[in-house]
Amino acid sequence: MMHVVYSVCSVGPGVLIAACLLDLAIGDPKWLPHPVRLTGKAIHETETWMRKTFTTPRGQKIAGVILAIVMTSTVFAGSFFLISILLKAAGMLPRVLAAAVIVYLAATTTAFRDLIRETSSVIEAVKSADVPSARSRLSMLVGRDTDHLDERHILRAAMETLAENLSDGVIAPLLYLALGGIPAAMAYKAINTLDSMVGYKNECYLYLGWASARLDDIANYVPARVTGVLIAAASGIVSRSPAVLRTSFRTMLRDGRKHPSPNSGIPESAMAGAVGITMGGVSMYGGIPVEKPVLGREISDDYRCAARRAISVAEIAGVLGMIMTAALLAVRGIWWMA
Repeated sequence: MMHVVYSVCSVGPGVLIAACLLDLAIGDPKWLPHPVRLTGKAIHETETWMRKTFTTPRGQKIAGVILAIVMTSTVFAGSFFLISILLKAAGMLPRVLAAAVIVYLAATTTAFRDLIRETSSVIEAVKSADVPSARSRLSMLVGRDTDHLDERHILRAAMETLAENLSDGVIAPLLYLALGGIPAAMAYKAINTLDSMVGYKNECYLYLGWASARLDDIANYVPARVTGVLIAAASGIVSRSPAVLRTSFRTMLRDGRKHPSPNSGIPESAMAGAVGITMGGVSMYGGIPVEKPVLGREISDDYRCAARRAISVAEIAGVLGMIMTAALLAVRGIWWMA
């Protein structure tokens, strides 16, 4: 029994490498079925039913707990069952097809290519002096109002979301793949999707979304800190300067806990220190100004140059994350065999 659980809740280095290469090659094409989109539809339908059934604040708090538990456990159990079936495939062709599906499922848990491509598109629009296009593209990545942002604030917001999503969309899934295989990574993506859909502290989701938000905080606690360290390491590689590495790491330690989120401020402050800018400050959400603590110190006012460096830092940090994950898989395999 333990051998079956280990087989299902683990991925080999070959699968990991193939999944990373597939993500880098094709990203998230809209024409392919994607587990996260299916999970999002299920969350939406369940939320709609729960709002009709649970109408009081107390009832919605209970519903929020049920929603978080049911969606996460269902995704984990469904992934576990599917992988266990695929691993039992017999015959050359069925095994090849099963392996392809496993690699694809692992690849869907990460979003490295799309993160770099979408952030770069914002930066390129600014570089081309097409501010309206930059605002429009940025609005697809962030929750804040973008209609009146100038070039400087567009680039700052792009770098903030790049750092945060490097943790949520790349490093965290890789860690969960290493620790618990595809079922764990899929469960993490369900938690992340729940938070992005219902984990808001506003009138609509204050009660229904609180459990999903807390669960996301827990799930991202370690990955956010690992991402911060990787960003600091990558900044030293990109700049070829130990001083920049130290600045990034010290900024993370000094400013990371200032952020309202227990996790978002860690990679954001590391990135701010890595490229020599400030993040945070006042942003508009639904026309309402929200002031966040300022992270980092502004060394240069050339935000275009800083944004290009941020892309390079994120790329190197992602590669370091892949290497780290492969090492974790090797250690995990040695421990199991021992």
